[in-house]
Formats: sequence, structure tokens, C-alpha cells
Amino acid sequence: MKYISDYALSEYNTLGFRSVAQFFVEPQSPEEIAACIQWAKEKQLSVHVLGGGSNVLLAPQVNGLVLKPALNDISFELKGDDVLVTVGAGTDWHELVRWTVERGWSGIESMALIPGSVGAAPVQNIGAYGTELKDVFYRLTAFDTQQNSWVSFTKEACNFAYRDSRFKQEKGRFIIAEVVLKLSRTASVNVKYDALTGYFSGLGIDKPSLVQVFDGVCAVRRAKLPDPNELANAGSFFKNPVISADHYRQILEHWPTLVGYPEPDGRVKVAAGWLIDKCQWKGYRQGPVGVYEKQALVLVHYGDGTRDQLLALASDIKESIHSAFGIDLEIEPQLFPR
Repeated sequence: MKYISDYALSEYNTLGFRSVAQFFVEPQSPEEIAACIQWAKEKQLSVHVLGGGSNVLLAPQVNGLVLKPALNDISFELKGDDVLVTVGAGTDWHELVRWTVERGWSGIESMALIPGSVGAAPVQNIGAYGTELKDVFYRLTAFDTQQNSWVSFTKEACNFAYRDSRFKQEKGRFIIAEVVLKLSRTASVNVKYDALTGYFSGLGIDKPSLVQVFDGVCAVRRAKLPDPNELANAGSFFKNPVISADHYRQILEHWPTLVGYPEPDGRVKVAAGWLIDKCQWKGYRQGPVGVYEKQALVLVHYGDGTRDQLLALASDIKESIHSAFGIDLEIEPQLFPR
């Protein structure tokens, strides 16, 4: 392993903010992860784990050791109609989705094109179009920096919730090395969201195949989300808020086109992008940062901007949503370091 000092992190975050790590390392095995933690302890350095950089807001200077897992192995075990896929934390999530679809294994096809690494997926409990990571999660292995030991987590132990998990709640404690997903060899696709049903309806497809769902999700996402390689962004910047049924009905009286999805507990998940759009933020620009012209849920960085400038814009948006709808939006990307 090579510990690099004063390492530029600009290429490791999709928002493209300038950032420098005091020390940087890319361990390629569980043993190397443990060695990195020991090295940092000996030098009395804090440790910050960086995944694909698609859901973080980097500070200009990151003191301590930035550890970016580079474990990329994939293996699988067949169990009847089920298949357990073991994936290294450094594996690109979208490429994993493509890999599973090519083999005819269903479960994560509707989460195509979500940027980031596999190791970061459980932290955020990523999801799209009605599927979340917790729906296919089997177990994971992580290094506990407090106990200085390796631990295995079942689904129940992860405390998964909407865009949340134990790993997000206990920030910095666990370093995920590998994730095991439970997929199915019998295709059972999910296209219940309007964006997908409308897409397939337009093509005259009633029952899309696994590959068609994958391709459709990619097409829909590309149509409304900017490519980070062309316009810096972190995807959805705000979580879809969950409000009470009464609150939802009150808003519907004045805004009958409000988009909402019933939750199992009786509450309603509201489309944050719809709220932001109705407050006329779509396409707004504030110096080097702004709101994407095709999707109000996405904040973008045009270049030479800072994290503080983007957070200031986000704060203005949150205030306007609260004033108009009485709803408090929550930012999805995480501050790095936290």
C-alpha cells in the first residue's frame, strides 16, 4: 500500500469540488483495511472512508487519512431459485447491476445508473423506482474501528430505513469490505412508478423483460439527470419527505397535482422534486451552482464553486419549501468529513 500525502480528491467526487486529503490510501483487501486503521491510529489520525464520491460534499481540506476501498471481487453461490452474490466494496454499483442482469438475475435491475460504489450502498440504503437495497440485502462484512475487529451484519442489524442505516447513524465507525445480495434466478420485475409505466406504455410493452427494465431505467434516468462527467452533480440532492396523511390532504386542497406515494405506516412520501419545481427553482443559477433545468431535485456545480456556496443555495430552497408547504426537506448527500 502507498500512503499519499496532500492528495487531490477532485476526481473522486461527482460534484467536482476542489478538495485535498492530508493522506490518501486505497486498500485492496480486508487485511489492508485493517493495516490502514492501525497505521492511522499509530499516527493519531482520523479516518474518513470515501466510496464512489457520488453522495458526498467534500470540504476543501480533509485532515487525517482518506481511505478509499478498492476491493472489486465478485463471486456467487446458487441456492435453488436464489443466488447469493458477494461483492467487494470498491465495485461500481451500476456495473454490478449490469453484470447481474446479463446473467438473468433479478432484484436490482431498477437501480441501474445509480452512481457510487457497492460499499456505500448500504450506508444510504440506496433505492430507485420502488426498490431499495434492503429488499435484496443478505449480509455484509465490515471492520469495526471501535472494537478493532471484523463483524458480520444481518439485515436486521443494519437498521435500514428510507435513505438511512446503522452505518449512517454511527458515522465513521464501520468500514464495509464486502456486501452479499440475495437475488432471484426467476425474473420478477417492478415497474410500478409512473415514469417507468409511461416509458413502456409509449413503447407498447405490457410486460417488460429484465433487460428491458434495465434499459428503460437507464433511458429514463439519462433523460432527466445530468451526466456527472458533463455537468457536476450528486444526483438527487434532497430526500423525498414523508408527511402525515392529514398534511398531505391539506396540501392537496390547494395543489391537486401533488405527487405522493402511500407508506405502510399510513403516512405519504411526497416527491421533493415536485415541491421544488412548484416553487420555481428549476433552472435557477446562483453563480457557480444551480438547479438542473430538467430536474428540480438535482443541484449542479458549473465549476470553480465551493461546498458552502452549494449549501447556501440548498438552504434557500429549503426555506422556500417550508414557507410554501410547511415541509422540511432533508439533504441527501453527506458532509465529508462529517
